[in-house]
Amino acid sequence: MVDIREMKTEDIDEVLKVEQASFATPWPAETFQNEVTENPYAHYFVIEKNGKVFGYSGLWLIIDEAHVTNIAIHPDYRGHKYGEQLFRHTCEEAISQGAVQLSLEVRVSNTAAQHMYRKFGLVPGGVRKRYYTDNGEDALVMWVGLK
Repeated sequence: MVDIREMKTEDIDEVLKVEQASFATPWPAETFQNEVTENPYAHYFVIEKNGKVFGYSGLWLIIDEAHVTNIAIHPDYRGHKYGEQLFRHTCEEAISQGAVQLSLEVRVSNTAAQHMYRKFGLVPGGVRKRYYTDNGEDALVMWVGLK
């Protein structure tokens, strides 16, 4: 049984482990600290099992638009549909806060994530050229109407 809840500052150390295991250019602790405590548009969630945080997601809500900033599941926990559970929760939170559309960027090479997003109705809406600073890879912009 997993639990999904709002991220707290006490979760940041565990979230950093997920971040570092998941991304070539991980965010520093200060960024998460700012998102959780200072950014009025930010909503972050963690997924945990037996009290162990193994994934997180971030969402910005601006008026009626939601933007997923990031989502990650620690590699040791992948392949069990936890990402889908976390993404569903993130989308439901956006809807409950009045969002009518949701967007995100995903690496063009990350076909597994794109496949998951398509399950939720997201479709490609454009490409951001050389979006990722670690290797200059393009980002596919995906979006979905929520209402």
